[in-house]
Amino acid sequence: MNYNVIQDIETVMELTELSTEAFAGQLGVSRMTLNNWLSGKKEISEKNISAFYDYTFNRGIRLNKIKEQLYAEEIESGSQVLLFHGAKTRIEGELSLDKSKQKNDFGPGFYCGESLEQSAMFVATYPSSSLYMIKFDCKDLKGKEFGVNRDWMLMIAYYRQRLGAYADSEIIQALMEEMQGIDYIVAPIADNRMFEIIDQFIDGEITDIQCRHCLSATNLGKQYVFVSDKALRQAELLERCYLTAEEKESYLLSRRENYELNRDKVKIARKQYRNQGKYIEDILE
Repeated sequence: MNYNVIQDIETVMELTELSTEAFAGQLGVSRMTLNNWLSGKKEISEKNISAFYDYTFNRGIRLNKIKEQLYAEEIESGSQVLLFHGAKTRIEGELSLDKSKQKNDFGPGFYCGESLEQSAMFVATYPSSSLYMIKFDCKDLKGKEFGVNRDWMLMIAYYRQRLGAYADSEIIQALMEEMQGIDYIVAPIADNRMFEIIDQFIDGEITDIQCRHCLSATNLGKQYVFVSDKALRQAELLERCYLTAEEKESYLLSRRENYELNRDKVKIARKQYRNQGKYIEDILE
């Protein structure tokens, strides 16, 4: 799936109310070149694609946010949801589980987020990254939803292969039985900061209640994980969206600011809930 560059150019021309000649001048090309792009007579180069989206973002036009709002209005209530997937480069061919890594939050799967910003943020450091908007219909699928709770913490640790000797405990095996036949999972997003907190719980440094409140403080939102081919067939790629360098930097800046805030919230939560709850050896042994 390619970018909808021509449609986006037409949209921005309408928003800026510039003539073809004036708009071409803004992009540093001739009117004939712009007309050739719009008519399909000439393919727009990657350099000019980048220049167009840079110009658009610098003009304060947030195309991706506009598209998010428009697609959200088309989503039918009930079983459908609008999701986002950040790709380091692009998705080749149909959605597939084949290229998924084993040591993800819930093992192999196709991972999406509910938030445009969060999904873009996770791939913002990659020079050729892009963002996909996806419509997912969970009708007739079997799902499993986790909150920020002990079961979620244990499952993340299990799939990340951090439980060690505890992996065969009765509690873990019971949780794994509940995962049988699941098509998709809805759960809080776990980033590197969350893994550090979960590691502290697994290593016996903090209790389950301390861990839960520390994780709640990070507040990254939810992710959808498609773990069956049936779920993938009900996920429709709507559009591949361009991420400019400045747009990605804005997401990274927001991430750094949130990290500082969340770090302090985690410290307070760890202190406030000290000596409350159980340590992992008391839960799983």
